[in-house]
Amino acid sequence: MRKREGNRRRRGGSRARRDERARRAVRASLPPGADLPPEEELRAEEGAGARAGRALVIACGALAAEIMLLKRQLGLDRLDMHCLPASWHNTPQFIPDGVRARIRQARAQGYGHILVAYGDCGTGGALDAVLAEEGVERLPGAHCYAFLSGAQAFTRKQEEDTRAYFLTDYLARHFDSLVWRGLQLDRHPELLADYFGNYEKLVHLAQTDDPALDAAAREAARRLGLRHERRLVGFGDLQTALRRLRDETCDEPHNET
Repeated sequence: MRKREGNRRRRGGSRARRDERARRAVRASLPPGADLPPEEELRAEEGAGARAGRALVIACGALAAEIMLLKRQLGLDRLDMHCLPASWHNTPQFIPDGVRARIRQARAQGYGHILVAYGDCGTGGALDAVLAEEGVERLPGAHCYAFLSGAQAFTRKQEEDTRAYFLTDYLARHFDSLVWRGLQLDRHPELLADYFGNYEKLVHLAQTDDPALDAAAREAARRLGLRHERRLVGFGDLQTALRRLRDETCDEPHNET
């Protein structure tokens, strides 16, 4: 008995084992071949039910900055966030299983309210099938352009936007890495017409009044050879959903660890 206890102490004891279980749970929420940087991993909890009375947003990494800003603005002190990789937009087949695993992990931790901050995002209905099985809601619309604009407002403009290429603040900020180099236009500029020849304008769906992002969006339009248009849409249905989540949790007992 003493030898076994000594071995446990040398390996770090029960706290170390809990930490390792938490790390394994985070890794299990990702499809094979995917990974999260260490700073985005969940911290180890003190046990099952530790997050009772709190809400969790499972979000695309492209929305992390917007959700954190809204969290401060709306006073969402009982809201936690877990981001799945923004790169999954290029491999949307990963999204449904990754979201399902994270929902189940969150329930094991005791979260009473869960919101999925995704649109369909190219999953062809597979994400909605998972959420129906799990009994969890997502943001309305097919993609982030729709729910950040407000799904109804986005639909009303569909006809005039038939040949529009959209940028959010996130995409304006990361245009060079995600679009220009991501599509290899830096090495193969001859592909520009193949990718963007059918577009007429670039529409910057701005979340904030940021002159630097406005300038970045204008430069992106110039490089793509498109007419620039800016719309200050704010946070649309994302803000509405987070406000509702706040209201659902505000009357529940506060059970912080």
